[in-house]
Amino acid sequence: MLPAIRNKVSMEHHEDLHLIVVSPESTLFDGKVEIVTLPGELGSFSVLYDHAPLISSLIKGEIKYTEDELEKSIGISSGFVEVRDNIVSACVEI
Repeated sequence: MLPAIRNKVSMEHHEDLHLIVVSPESTLFDGKVEIVTLPGELGSFSVLYDHAPLISSLIKGEIKYTEDELEKSIGISSGFVEVRDNIVSACVEI
């Protein structure tokens, strides 16, 4: 993750899960979420606050997340995700 983004996120509340979804064209989402579910190559998986670090490839499907108690989603064709220090960073093709 870019240092400027990591510094911005690290100053937020310590129990927040931060989701960043970017494509080559734009930033699709950048904000706090309660939970995120991703279409991993070996099956869908969910990430909550304090999840263990991981890196995974993503397949065609939806990134689903809950923001302010509302479930939202972003359709993707492929990508990869890194989970580290309560930051979920996804680089995707839409």
